[in-house]
Amino acid sequence: MRKTPLNEAHLAAGARMVDFTGWEMPIHYGSQMDEHHQVRTGAGMFDVSHMTVVDIRGPQTRAFLSYLLANDVAKLHTPGKAFYSCMLTESGGVVDDLITYFMDEGWFRLVVNATTRDKGLAWLERHGADFSVAVTEHHELAIIAVQGPHAREKVHALVPAEVAAELRELKPFTALSHDELFFARTGYTGEDGYEILLPGGQAEEFWNRLLKEGVAPCGLGARDTLRLEAGMNLYGHDMDEGTSPLVSGLSWTVAMKDDREFIGRAALEEQKSEGVPRKLVGLVLEGRGVLREGQTVITSDGEGITTSGGFSPTLQKAIAFARIPSRAEGSCEVEIRGKYLPARIVAPPFVRNGKVCEGIL
Repeated sequence: MRKTPLNEAHLAAGARMVDFTGWEMPIHYGSQMDEHHQVRTGAGMFDVSHMTVVDIRGPQTRAFLSYLLANDVAKLHTPGKAFYSCMLTESGGVVDDLITYFMDEGWFRLVVNATTRDKGLAWLERHGADFSVAVTEHHELAIIAVQGPHAREKVHALVPAEVAAELRELKPFTALSHDELFFARTGYTGEDGYEILLPGGQAEEFWNRLLKEGVAPCGLGARDTLRLEAGMNLYGHDMDEGTSPLVSGLSWTVAMKDDREFIGRAALEEQKSEGVPRKLVGLVLEGRGVLREGQTVITSDGEGITTSGGFSPTLQKAIAFARIPSRAEGSCEVEIRGKYLPARIVAPPFVRNGKVCEGIL
């Protein structure tokens, strides 16, 4: 298995390590539940160095990304500004979901998933060959995500005063570079914070300084329950090459108001004209039970299936994402071990900024 620059720090902290898409990663440091609550109420940090940082440079970078992404890079003009988007196949399926940062007209930065690294890079190389661009993967960078209501102040305490002042003014989905550090006000938990890109050789020292500031190390287990509560899709579960963003709750990431040509547009237009048959929703189990991926959902308008699920530490209930008929709403039943248990259909997110969202309970 591949190891991140923080591997020894995880072992020293007593992390339980697992194989995650070929990387040795911490699943938890003793209590996944405690780590979840730490992020919701204080500050926690995650090693996400298994994700891939790719820089696209060249005179046709904007034109290339305009064609490659379903969201429109014409929205990005301020240095450091970012957005979330998908790369689509010609048939409208999702190759990968990613964050794109505008640095300057000849330089955009992408952060893509570990699970799709090989095919994502191949997709970039394949389509980039038609444009005057260079695609560079940064193996040397580590990524530490610091998340929670107190996360930003913990980071500010570790940087020079002038940098902290700039970070305090940084808006969500915007990044700031300082020397070799790249601070992005983004995350995957539904809480405020930063995703910090830095040279791998500096990662352990920065991690240990965060520890001294009281930031709790958190594993992939808490990251998954946090993102589920926050209504954030997981690639390979809630979306994949067989599903379009229109049936994966990601219509908001598709820009089709003008005549911009992008990969997959024709397929999405056809799907919209025929009527999108299914939608991604949230489920809250009414009683006791466990919601997991792949369970049958019975609605008044037909059957669906859960795509992600688990126990919500914040709600103290089982929750899930499910792909169901587009007209279904209200109540439903989920088949769990041969029994049909009642659940409610809700609109994600379930939790944001430490609070249960309206209409969930």
